[in-house]
Amino acid sequence: MPGLHAGTYDGRGGAGLQAIDRSAAHGWRAGDPHGGARNASFGAWSPRHKLHYLVDEGAGTVGVFREEGGWYPLAHVSSHGEAPCYLAVNADETLLAVANYGGGNIALFRLDAAGMPIEPPQVRGNAGSGPVKDRQDGPHAHCALFSPDQRWLYHIDLGTDEVLAHALDPVTGTLGERRVAFQTPAGSGPRHLLFHPTRPQALLLSELASTLTVLDVREGCLSPVGMLSTLAPDAKGESLAGHLLLNDVGTRVHVTNRGHDSIATFAWDEAGALHLLRHVPSGGASPRFCLLIEDGQQLAVANEEGGNVTLFDIGIDGAPSPFHTAIPLKGAAYLFVAS
Repeated sequence: MPGLHAGTYDGRGGAGLQAIDRSAAHGWRAGDPHGGARNASFGAWSPRHKLHYLVDEGAGTVGVFREEGGWYPLAHVSSHGEAPCYLAVNADETLLAVANYGGGNIALFRLDAAGMPIEPPQVRGNAGSGPVKDRQDGPHAHCALFSPDQRWLYHIDLGTDEVLAHALDPVTGTLGERRVAFQTPAGSGPRHLLFHPTRPQALLLSELASTLTVLDVREGCLSPVGMLSTLAPDAKGESLAGHLLLNDVGTRVHVTNRGHDSIATFAWDEAGALHLLRHVPSGGASPRFCLLIEDGQQLAVANEEGGNVTLFDIGIDGAPSPFHTAIPLKGAAYLFVAS
C-alpha cells in the first residue's frame, strides 16, 4: 500500500513527519522522520496537483509538499491566525480553507494552476465566548469545510458553540454573507463536521460534551434530528471527543474519545439514525486522530499522549476488533496515506 505517515508534536517529543512502514520480516514500525514538517496536526491532499498541504500548528503556517520517494517542501505560507488545526480543499481543487484555533478565524486561499496558495487569503473572524471558561474564552475555529455543492464554507467554532456558514461563489471563490447554520447547546464545544456522501445529512462532533449530532442539511442551514453520547454508559472521569471519521459509503462512523481512551463505532442507517456498535480501548492515552487504511480493512489511531500509533482489524460488522498492534511514536497527532 502507499506509505502511512504521521504528523507529530514537537512538545511531546515528535521528530517531524514520521513514516510508518510495513515489511514481511518486521511488520509495522516507524521509519526515518522528515524534520521539515513540524507540528503537522492536520493536512489535506490534492490529487489534481499531487500535493500535500500540512499545517505547522506551532509556527502558524501551512506547508506545501510533494512526495516522490522523499518529501520536498515547495512553499510555506502564513495561516493568518494562530495554531492552525484543520485544512480542506474544495472539489475542483482551486481553494484551500484553513481553520485557526488560536486565532479564532478561518482563511480561504485561492490556489494557482500549480496548486500554490495565493496571498492574501480571505480571512473571516468571529466573536463571542462560551460557559467553559478555560476552553471557551473566545472564538476557537476548529474546522473549515466545503459543502458538497461547493456553495458554502462551514466554519465550526468550539469557543462560541456555533457552526457558521459563509456563502461561497463556486466560480470566483469569493466569500459572501455569513449565517449561523447551527447553535449547539451551551458548552458543547463543536469540533468537527462531516457530510454524508449521498444523503443531505451531516454529523457534528462536539469535543467538550462528547456528543455526536445528526443534522439535516439545507441551503446553509443545519437542523438537528438526533444526538448520542460518544462515551460508554459506564464511563467515568473527564473525556474529550477527538476525531470524527466516516467510511466511504457513509454507513460506519468512528469517534475517538480522549480520557476515556476509546474508539466508538456507530452504524448510520438509511433513515439517518445512529446505532452504537461498540467501544474498544484505543491502546494508548488521548487518541487524537484515526484513519481507515488497507481499503478500509484496518483502522489506524494516533495516541498523542500515549506516544504510539495503534492498528486495529475491522470486523465484518464494520467496527474495529479489541486487539491491536502498537507502534511507538512520540507525539503522534495526525495520520495520512501518501498517494
